[in-house]
Parts: sequence; structure tokens; C-alpha cells
Amino acid sequence: MNMELNPGFKPTDEGGIPEGWHECDISDLCTLQRGFDLTEATSKPGAIPVYSSSGLSYFHNEAKLPPPAVITGRKGLLGRVFLVEEPCWPHDTTLWVKDFKGNDPRFVSVFLRHFRLERFDAATSVPTLNRNNVVGHTIRLPSLPEQRSIAIALSDVDSFLDSLTLLIDKKRDIQKASLRLLLTGQHRLPGFGGEWTEVNLGEVSLISKGEQLSQNKNTHGLIPHFNGGVSASGYTDTANTPKNTIAISEGGNSCGFVQFVTTPFWCGGHCYAVHPRGIENLFLYFSLKGKQDSIMGLRVGSGLPNIQKTALTSFKIALPRSRDEQTAIATFLVDMDTELAALEARRDKARQLKQGMIQELLAGRIRLA
Repeated sequence: MNMELNPGFKPTDEGGIPEGWHECDISDLCTLQRGFDLTEATSKPGAIPVYSSSGLSYFHNEAKLPPPAVITGRKGLLGRVFLVEEPCWPHDTTLWVKDFKGNDPRFVSVFLRHFRLERFDAATSVPTLNRNNVVGHTIRLPSLPEQRSIAIALSDVDSFLDSLTLLIDKKRDIQKASLRLLLTGQHRLPGFGGEWTEVNLGEVSLISKGEQLSQNKNTHGLIPHFNGGVSASGYTDTANTPKNTIAISEGGNSCGFVQFVTTPFWCGGHCYAVHPRGIENLFLYFSLKGKQDSIMGLRVGSGLPNIQKTALTSFKIALPRSRDEQTAIATFLVDMDTELAALEARRDKARQLKQGMIQELLAGRIRLA
């Protein structure tokens, strides 16, 4: 049977391979070696990173490998691959690349990361990677110059992702500081002055506990059902609470969690709905969200913790007397949230593009000059 090949591919028994690539056993990519025994208790003070199957674990005063080193999990957590650009110590729970067989180390790390080494788990209880089980699998390798080009291109993408992450972390720190300063009156937006006051939450809102969803209403509708968790516990076709409502978890491990629900929803029996009275809705939300740790501190009970309505009603918040200032603060904080969400969406999209890019590069469908 004749098979049409993509441009730049040459025929093989398997249907085609990119020009300049060759088929080989994975043992021709690299040789894996078991790591070295060392416990944190027997390590000595130093600056040499010790890598276990989960990544950087602690430090020691002696290195076993020069950079660049490629390390992957041997026991416990399998499948993660670490490219270490400094002298390091690979722990006994890892395998490290003893011989790169003339291949580019950075390309080897990319290849192993996407080869899904966790497939070769040889244990029944504790996951264990036997390096001998990996041998015998045919792979396709580009030439050394193309390996380097692939590694450089992906490194550039990683640098872009790192820069986005640093920017997001910086913006999040600024947001936390803004929450603390703006919601206590320590910093005022331009054009505002006047007094602030401290009130009980019950003075400026109506707090209502939700209702357990009956079985005949527990359908697969489109309306979210919040019942004390961080996210919706299910969906129904009936709402008992309007959109743009502040919800606070009443019970369970997440009790005290504050969120702003922008759609109509069913407020369950382990959830409070907070409706503002004479106060800007979003300002109240940010005030409570900024004090979420303190709200969680209201928990009582050891087995299944909960927050009593009386404790929530008497919870203290500060607010400016001016409704216009409340609105201005809420608008400022919403804009910060929107900017952060856009940056996080951009980073998520870049990560998705990177995954697709890796697949195309490792299959030779994208070629780098």
C-alpha cells in the first residue's frame, strides 16, 4: 500500500521519519544510573542541592554530579524529570543520566519528561521505576544540532513563562498589600477623606443559612449548588439565592471560605448567604475576603468544624462612612482582580501552546533551522 509522506519525511517500515532523524533504542539516548544513599539526618551543612523523586529536598556539602544533570524519580513519585544547572546530589530514590550518548542534555531532559516514564512502574505497592524495563523501546531522534535548537526554543518559552509567573506573583503581592491598606483606611484613594467606623457584620448585612437540597430537586441542571465547599458540589435546576451574592462556607474543612457568586445558585445547608444593607456589595465582599483567615478562626468543633451564625453576625469589619469611597475601593480592587485573571489566562494559554509545540517538535512535524 502506498502512503503519502509529509514533506521533509523519508520512508521507513513504520511509515516515515523526518529527514536527518534516525530510529534507535532508547538506550541510545542515555544511560540511567541509580542515585546515592543520603538522609537529611546524615547530610552536612552546605549549599549543594539534594534531589529526590519529588524534586529539591534539602542541601548537603558534597556534589555527586556536575551540571547540567538530568534526574528522574526511581521510587515513590515517578515521571517527573529535573534539569539541574548546578552541581547536585541525586538521592537514592532517583535515577540520573550517567551517559548522554552524545545527545544534548537539555534535549534529553525534554524527551524523558514527555516519554512518560511512569508507564514503567514495576512495583505493586510503592511505585518503582526499573531502568531495565525502559530498554527495548524504539524512539526517533533528531540530529544533535536540531536537538540543540529544540532545547533552546523550549528554554525561551520557559523563560517567557517564568517572567509571566514573576509578574503575576508581584501583582498578587501588590494586591494583598492593597487589600490590607485600603480596607483599613491606612491608605486612601485620591479625593477621599472623612471618618471610618467599625461595625459588626450583622449591622450591615442580612446573613441567612442555606437550605439542604432535597432529592427531588437534585437534578443535573445548570444552576450551581454550593454546600460549604470551595467549588460547587453539584448542579440543579432550581436557585434559592440571586446572583452577585457573597457566600461563606459554614461547615467542613473549608468552613470560613469566602466567595462572590456571580450567577443565581442554590445555597445549601452548610453555606451562608450574606446580603448587604446600606453598604456597597463588592466592598463588603473584599472586606470579608481580606479577613478570611480571621473568619476561619471562628470555627468550633473538632470532628466536623463549623461556624456559628452568632459568631459571624458579631464579626468586626471597618468601612468608610462614604458610600462613594466604598464603591471606589471596590472598583479599584476589581480592576486588580481583572488584571491578574488576564495574566493568569495568558500564562495558561502559553502553557497549552508549549505542550502542543513539544509534541510537534518531538514528532518532527515542526522543524527548526
